[in-house]
Amino acid sequence: MLPSKKGPRTDISLAGALLAPRSIAIVGASDDPAKTSGRPLQYLLRAGYQGRVYPINARRDTVLGQRAWPSLSALPEVPDHAFILAPTKDVVAAVTECAALGVGVATILATGFSEGGAEGQKLVEQLREICRTSGLRILGPSSIGVIDFHSKVLLTANAAFAEQDLLVGGTFVASHSGSLLGALLSRGKARSVGFSGMVSVGNEIDLSLGEICTATLEDPNITGYLLFLESLRHAGDLRAFAFEAAKRNKPIVAYKLGRSAQAAELALSHTGALAGEDDIAEAFLADCGIARVQNFESLLETLPLLSRIPIRPVAGRPPRVGVVTTTGGGGAMVVDGLGLRGVDVIKASDETFARLTKAGIGAHHERVIDLTLAGTRSDVMKAALDTMLSAPEFDLVVAVIGSSARFQPDLAVKPVIESADAEKPLVAFIVPDAPEALAKLAQAGVPSFRTPECCADAIAAAFRRRTSRTPQAAPKQFRKTAASQLNEWDAYALFEKIGLPHAPAARIAVDAEHIELPFGYPVAVKVLSEVIAHKTDVGGVILNIASEPALKAAIGQIVRSVKDKRPDVEVNHVLVQPMTSGLGEVLLGYKKDADAGPIVLLAAGGIFTEIYRDRSIRLAPVELQTAREMISELAITRAFEGYRGKKSRRSRFSRPRGRRVVATRAQRRI
Repeated sequence: MLPSKKGPRTDISLAGALLAPRSIAIVGASDDPAKTSGRPLQYLLRAGYQGRVYPINARRDTVLGQRAWPSLSALPEVPDHAFILAPTKDVVAAVTECAALGVGVATILATGFSEGGAEGQKLVEQLREICRTSGLRILGPSSIGVIDFHSKVLLTANAAFAEQDLLVGGTFVASHSGSLLGALLSRGKARSVGFSGMVSVGNEIDLSLGEICTATLEDPNITGYLLFLESLRHAGDLRAFAFEAAKRNKPIVAYKLGRSAQAAELALSHTGALAGEDDIAEAFLADCGIARVQNFESLLETLPLLSRIPIRPVAGRPPRVGVVTTTGGGGAMVVDGLGLRGVDVIKASDETFARLTKAGIGAHHERVIDLTLAGTRSDVMKAALDTMLSAPEFDLVVAVIGSSARFQPDLAVKPVIESADAEKPLVAFIVPDAPEALAKLAQAGVPSFRTPECCADAIAAAFRRRTSRTPQAAPKQFRKTAASQLNEWDAYALFEKIGLPHAPAARIAVDAEHIELPFGYPVAVKVLSEVIAHKTDVGGVILNIASEPALKAAIGQIVRSVKDKRPDVEVNHVLVQPMTSGLGEVLLGYKKDADAGPIVLLAAGGIFTEIYRDRSIRLAPVELQTAREMISELAITRAFEGYRGKKSRRSRFSRPRGRRVVATRAQRRI
C-alpha cells in the first residue's frame, strides 16, 4: 500500500505529467479492443510509448495482453498521469484515490458534470474541492484525452487515432471538442500538416485551455498553436498565454463557435459554458494577438501565414494586398473575398507597372495583374512576383495559380517557392484540385490555400490581430450577475469625476411646481430611468419644447405614456437638455463581460444602434491611438468626411490634440 501524499508534485512539471508522463494508469481499461475504454492502451502500445503503463481493472488479471492491477493503490509506483475511463458515478472515488496517492494529472473521460444539471454541478464542486486540498490537476471532465507525438503518448479514446502513419510536426492543438481532434488529424494528414501534440480540454473545471498551452511554451518542438473554442471560459489564462506566445514568436490561430444564437446554445449544452456575445469574442481574440478564422478549413491553413506577418500595433490604414494571377476568374474570387473582409486589393503604382513592362510583362493597368496563359511560364511568373514583392505599395502578395498546378505541379509552383524567401509575405491560392502542388508548397513552407474563401479568411485574420497587452492587464474571471445600467444623470456624475465633459443637463422632478433651467429654450425632455434603455419605445422623449408651460405638459405626457407602456416602472424624474446639433450621434459603452473582462464599445447612436450594428469593440483600457482607430472603423463616421457635395468635417473629427470630447450617452454594466 502506497503512503498518502498531498501537495503539488515537485519531481515533474505540469507539461511533463500531462503530455510526457513517465508512467500512466488507465482506470477502467477494457480487454475488448472494440470498446472506447479499450482504445487508449491499444494506441499507447502501437505508438511505441516507452514509459510504464498500468491498466486498472479489478475483474481481470490481464488487459489486452498486459498485466492488470486491481486499483491505483496496488501499483508499484505513483503514476504521473491517470486516464479515468470509469462511468460518471465512479469518477469522484477514482479522483479521490489519485489525490491521496499523489498522482500528477487525472484526465476524466466521462460526461454529466458541468452540463449535467444540479447533480452534475455537485460532482463538479466535489472534484474542485479535491484539487484545492491536494496537488492533483484535473483535465476535463468530458476530455477525450491528450496526445504528444514526440514522446509517443497517444493517451486518447478518439477512434481517429487508429489511423496509421500519422505526421509529426510543430503544431499544437487545444480544443474544447474532443471529436474535433480526429477531424483535424485526418484533414491535416491530407494537407501534409504534422502535429506536435493535441489536448481535449473538456469542461475546464481545473486545468484551462490557456494554462495548458502556457505549460507547453518552452517545448522547442512546438512552433505554433491551433485552438478550437466553444467559449471564452478562463479568458484571463488565454490572454496570458497569448502574450507569452507572442514573445516567443509562436503564432496562434483560433476557430470559435457562437457566431449565431443557435451555435451559442449548442456550446452551452455541450460544455456547460455560457457563450458570450460574439462581437466581444472577436475583439478579445484580436486584442490578444490571436488570428480568428471564420472557416473551419482555414484553421489548418493559416499558421504558415501568421509566422510571416508580424502582429501589427494600432494600424492607421487597412492592409494593402497585391494579386498576380494566371487566371482572371481565380484572381477575382480572391479580390471578392478580401473585399468582403475589409482588406484592400490595390492597383499597382505607375512605377510598378513600368517595372513590369521593363521585365517583359504586358500587364494591363488593372487592380489584378493578370498574366493570362503567359503566366504559366516559370520565368514570367517569377519576374512578376519579384516586381510585386519589391513594390512598396503592397503589404502582401497573393499568387493565384490556374490549371497548370494540376498537370505540371513542379513548374507551376517553382516560381512561388523560389520567391518565398522575400521580405514581403507571399501566399498562393491554387484554383484547381491539385494536391501534389499544394504538398510541394507546404513542404517549402509557403502559405497556400485550396479555396479563395480560406485564402481571404486567413489573410484578414492575420492582419486583424493586435499587439497583446502585458499579463498584468489580463482580466480576472468576473462573477456572472444580472446586468445593471446607469441612468444618464448618474452617468454624467461619473464623467465629472474623471474630468470628461458632457452635454448640459438638468434633472427635474415630475411633480415640480416651478422649473428653472440653467440654460435656455428650446429643450428636449427624456424619461430618466435605469431600466428603460430605449426611451422612444415608451414615449419617453419629446423634442423642441419652447417654454416652461410646454415643458410641464411634456413631462405629464411622458409620465402617462410610460405608465401605460411600462406600468412596472415608476417615473420620478426626467432629464432636460438644450436642443443642439453636432457631427452625429454615437454610443460609447462600457461593460464588464463575464468572460472577456472590461470592454469599451463605440457604435452608431440613436435608433441606428440596433439596426445597423455599426460598432467597434476593444478590451479596456483604451489608449488615445486605439480610440482613433475605433472611430475610423465605424461606417457612420464616413458621413463626417464629406459626401454628395457636403463639406468634410474630418479635420474636426480627427484632430489629434485639443479636441473637446462631449459625452452624450453612455452605458455601464456591472
